[in-house]
Amino acid sequence: MTNQAAADLIARSNRLGADPKNTNYAGGNTSAKGTGTDPVTGEPVELMWVKGSGGDLGTLTEQGLAVLRLDRLRDLVAVYPGVEREDEMVAAFDYTLHGKGGAAPSIDTAMHGLVNAAHVDHLHPDTGIAIATSADGEELTAKIFGDRVVWVPWRRPGFQLGLDIAGIKAANPQAIGCILGGHGITAWGGTSEESERNSLWIIDTAAAYLAEHGKADPFGAVVPGYEALPEVERRAKAAALAPTIRGLASYDRPQVGHFTDADVVLEFCSREKLAPLAALGTSCPDHFLRTKVKPLVLDLPASASVEESIARLKELHEQYRADYQTYYDAHAVSTGSTGSWPAIRGADPAIVLVPGVGMFSFGANKQTARVAGEFYVNAINVMRGAESVSTYAPISDDEKFRIEYWALEEAKLQRMPKPKTHATRVALVTGAASGIGKAIAARLAAEGACVVIADLDLEKAQAAAAELGDTDVAIGVQANVTDAAAVQAAIDDAVLAFGGLDLVVNNAGLSLSKPLLETTEADWDLQHDVMAKGSFLVSKAAARVLIDQGLGGDIIYISSKNSVFAGPNNIAYSATKADQAHQVRLLAVELGEYGIKVNGINPDGVVRGSGIFASGWGANRAKTYGIEEEDLGTFYAQRTILKREVLPEHVANAVFVLTGPELSHTTGLHVPVDAGVAAAFLR
Repeated sequence: MTNQAAADLIARSNRLGADPKNTNYAGGNTSAKGTGTDPVTGEPVELMWVKGSGGDLGTLTEQGLAVLRLDRLRDLVAVYPGVEREDEMVAAFDYTLHGKGGAAPSIDTAMHGLVNAAHVDHLHPDTGIAIATSADGEELTAKIFGDRVVWVPWRRPGFQLGLDIAGIKAANPQAIGCILGGHGITAWGGTSEESERNSLWIIDTAAAYLAEHGKADPFGAVVPGYEALPEVERRAKAAALAPTIRGLASYDRPQVGHFTDADVVLEFCSREKLAPLAALGTSCPDHFLRTKVKPLVLDLPASASVEESIARLKELHEQYRADYQTYYDAHAVSTGSTGSWPAIRGADPAIVLVPGVGMFSFGANKQTARVAGEFYVNAINVMRGAESVSTYAPISDDEKFRIEYWALEEAKLQRMPKPKTHATRVALVTGAASGIGKAIAARLAAEGACVVIADLDLEKAQAAAAELGDTDVAIGVQANVTDAAAVQAAIDDAVLAFGGLDLVVNNAGLSLSKPLLETTEADWDLQHDVMAKGSFLVSKAAARVLIDQGLGGDIIYISSKNSVFAGPNNIAYSATKADQAHQVRLLAVELGEYGIKVNGINPDGVVRGSGIFASGWGANRAKTYGIEEEDLGTFYAQRTILKREVLPEHVANAVFVLTGPELSHTTGLHVPVDAGVAAAFLR
């Protein structure tokens, strides 16, 4: 049963975390103190429940709380070895846990446990950080809040910061909280309601002051030519630049991307202070741990062509990497011996700003990439607030480095689960709202890929995508593969959703089973348009993205046993499948120099779950073979060598293997997935 103090804490945390004005995703932490029962003695014991490491306030549950005994936590003060060794105290928290302890305690645990208040909130609101990062933040704190909120100079999160805040509260009994220089806010209260009320008062009071006293143009004047492009032109340029930008951001390791052209981003990119402010970097630890110390900023106007922009981005990327290496080398030496710091984690940008277009953000998965972008929007808001009433003055690069390469952060990274085989890969599957395509999309998503389900029916595509997860996992797009413009639009949607493209499955198809003399020109044209021409158009549009990225990639054709087997009454379908099969060979040769693998799969007899069979093909084939339609799957199975029915999932398995790490050196291959049809053996 949940303790009432813990229940109130969860409710308060969810309310605070649900509103982005209060804190960013997974930012900040909250706590409550109360009485529990010692599981050994049965006696009452004073406990603290606090949000565990890495959790999110808005979605916090009981499982996300760390539970500690307050007497043991406070006893740690006597054994604290000093600020130079304070990281050792995180491991010591394990000895204060109550029962099984719940979630892992975070570095901020001391702040909550040592402060003499029943409830404590530590948050990262944009308005609070704006004051915290102002050059005259201490004076502003006194002016805005009087003696109700106390200024705390920057100190890295840890045990010493907890001691500092505990001392400040004790020395200022009238205070309800503090502004943590360069970082955020902390508030407290005797009840959960009072703590929440005090947190919101600090946030809202700061916001009101900034609104009333802040100047209208904190980022300076608009730079002519840097204004936002019209939406259609803006998104077209973003889609054209995205593959190159993703390739640059993935130089050290593959990344998934996210694009936003929110007004706050476009405005920042259009102003004269863009370059100098961006160069200062972010300040709140939660921000720069996800955005890197600073973004890469394209220093060209919105009117610059795609070609000019790409050329300049490549130059700036080289400069960015060199600057980041210099940052690492300089601060690894200045803050200790180089050998004591983790190895450099990559020198590519996580945030790329393009004037007139928007912001590209990157991470190990879509959620991480999206959240990185959200954090940089937070940083823009912080810079706006600070510049409106003062001068933006983030913590030093030396301090940023100490947190970015903190041993505790490195340990957290090392604890993360090993990525799945298709993590960071973006896949587009045509005809994926049902049947084989849907099974392929599901398998790729299960293996860690971001999936774009492309189908002629948008509503069904979106429904199929929703079955796989939220939009960080899959999206549905409309795609008539017979139309080059529609295909390009689907590819553009993919790169704007996930940053680029790595894997394309040409699965869209249909079939009409007719003998030669009954096959019309319309029958012939329809099947060739959808499969032969459609595969060509999709492969062509996708290849441009894959080449621009420079990351290699996979193109898979779902061909058919009929591409090599002369079955009855099947002239149009089999001919177009043979066309697709040869496209595999042709493109494998042509695209190999770019590291792009092209392979095919030849299924047969996939009846259950098949959109083609359900649309009349099954009835026609059953009539051809003189059997009932419901017996078709069994009939196909019995004519195979293995006597096994082929399901959509079996085709999906082949796609998984062909695009996985084990067959990294295989291209131009056709894999039969037909349970063994000797007449279709490849020779």
